[in-house]
Amino acid sequence: LTSPTNLLFTLSFIIFTIGFTFRHTHLLSALLCLEGMMLSVFLLMATWSMNSNISSFILPLTVLTLSACEAGIGLALLIASARTHNTANLKNLNLLQC
Repeated sequence: LTSPTNLLFTLSFIIFTIGFTFRHTHLLSALLCLEGMMLSVFLLMATWSMNSNISSFILPLTVLTLSACEAGIGLALLIASARTHNTANLKNLNLLQC
């Protein structure tokens, strides 16, 4: 059965996914929604591994590491787009141009 915490983390993932889908006008808001999604996945996996008899935290820590790498790359892209295009709005950025 699902516990209330697992339901809460699943609901937060759905809310961040809806936010990423409909409110991605600015690059920073898209990155924040992606970070929220990754954090809810990490918390869901961490509570799942604590509730089960598996004593391995390798998978949740791998997800947390990948989330930190994604945040670093996203902020680097935010700074680079703000410097080169003078904006961070996703509608004004054409990523296929050099």
